[in-house]
Amino acid sequence: MNNGWAKGKVAIVTGAAAGIGRATALAFAREGAAVLVTDVNVSGGEETVRMIREAGGTAEFLRVDVSNDDQVAAMVQRAVELWGGVDYAFNNAGIEGALAPTHEYPEEAWQRVIDINLTGVWRCMRHEIPEMLKRGGGAIVNCASILGLVGFANAPAYTAAKHGVVGLTKAAAQEYAELGLRVNAVCPGFIETPMVMERGVQLGKDKLAYAQVASLHPMNRLGKPEEIAEAVVWLCSPKASFVTGYALAVDGGYVSK
Repeated sequence: MNNGWAKGKVAIVTGAAAGIGRATALAFAREGAAVLVTDVNVSGGEETVRMIREAGGTAEFLRVDVSNDDQVAAMVQRAVELWGGVDYAFNNAGIEGALAPTHEYPEEAWQRVIDINLTGVWRCMRHEIPEMLKRGGGAIVNCASILGLVGFANAPAYTAAKHGVVGLTKAAAQEYAELGLRVNAVCPGFIETPMVMERGVQLGKDKLAYAQVASLHPMNRLGKPEEIAEAVVWLCSPKASFVTGYALAVDGGYVSK
């Protein structure tokens, strides 16, 4: 697991207790990076670390709530303490939020979605970027969504937050492009994760609803976490050395319609 292009490098993955975050942490470790696995879900995060170590990789877990700036700062400092710096980051932590029309959306729910899904990404970046610049650059991938590219009824806060992530990504990409730091976003379609299958739209509990959502994708299926992880790792790799400021849809063709 330590012979890939990321050997000797350090990656931070937020929201890595399950789903896309876990798959991406495993993928970074496969390429040789030491991975700081973070999440509010301690048991899930520790399980991700166990999986990485059993496969021969290097990882540590830290409980981090991205709505808490002190915890985000401590996250980056922990990576520095453990391995000397930060080279890659996948800012993935997020919540699904409530489902309601815009005029009925609860203000408290709105603020929480924005605080975690958008401001949380900014908090991560503001602490990750200085450490990456100390090492001459790096690569950041922010987790947006197809809902950062198109609208979706009854999810105004999530849609607004993910559009904001795309905009934030593009702004930062321009700021640091000449300093060796690339910043991109990945925009997953509906993926078979706990957020989609068990929470949120709860497609795991309704076969008809699952089929209806699958049909929104020209491939007529939902994606797998590993398919997003491969895109994230590619965006961080030397193979994507001329790619920055891009919002990559990995969505089975959802936004091509």
